[in-house]
Amino acid sequence: MTDALTIVGYAIRESVRKKMFLVVLLLTGGFIGLFWLGAHELFDETGNITPPAGVDARTLVGATTLGLGMFGTLFLGTVLAVFLTLSAVRGDAERGLLQPLVVRPLGRVTFLLARFAAAAAVSGAYVLTVYAATVAIVRVEGDWGPDRLVAPGLELAVAVSLLAGLSLLGSVFLSATANGVAVFMVFGAGLVAGLLGQIGEALNSDTLRDIARDSSWILPFEALYQDGLHRLTVDTGGFTGFVLQLGPFGGAQGGGDRLFPWVAAYLALLAAVALAGFSRKDL
Repeated sequence: MTDALTIVGYAIRESVRKKMFLVVLLLTGGFIGLFWLGAHELFDETGNITPPAGVDARTLVGATTLGLGMFGTLFLGTVLAVFLTLSAVRGDAERGLLQPLVVRPLGRVTFLLARFAAAAAVSGAYVLTVYAATVAIVRVEGDWGPDRLVAPGLELAVAVSLLAGLSLLGSVFLSATANGVAVFMVFGAGLVAGLLGQIGEALNSDTLRDIARDSSWILPFEALYQDGLHRLTVDTGGFTGFVLQLGPFGGAQGGGDRLFPWVAAYLALLAAVALAGFSRKDL
């Protein structure tokens, strides 16, 4: 346990040394400022909006604004998770930092799991903090809150943990640059799949809906994001609820009872492949 905590501290100190957290704080400050400005303007104009019959304007604006905030939070959390892990194995091995750690006293399994735990804990806490800030802004500016407050934030935290796991797996086989590009392309593919599902709902296309559903299971961080969006207005019915199912940047679809068992199995599969690759890697 002490050895694992040593690696967690090492990963965090390395990030501080590279001024990664300074960059993240600057980006976060800019995002929160722009989000607050946008929320203020949107809710200020709510009284001038004439929504379709049966649609509650405040709920529509509040849910859409918070959904956009969730997208920004997921993106920033992904950036942090990737930068915490993109060179965790191959990059450190090439710099000669890895061999003294994994030969004695830690071992490869402890090293890999500790690096994942550090990235998941830091990026998860970051995502929860930013999500809480966006919820507070929407409540202050629009006097509106989501139907489910905690679950969407927790799902975002799990989603960035999955992306940290994918990035850590990539770091076993790829250089830092190639790994970063690959993970962000996977992230983009998940978002595109969500948009395809949105288009499929609008066009009543079973093919697009099937592609989006299958992709969300192959890339379960997208399913978690969709389920989080769904929980924002899970108790909202009528035409307002129907409109909000489309959601921003991907469909707001419930994940069902099988989502979290599949996420746990997916993380276990990532760990098994990463450990198998790492165990065969020459340092």
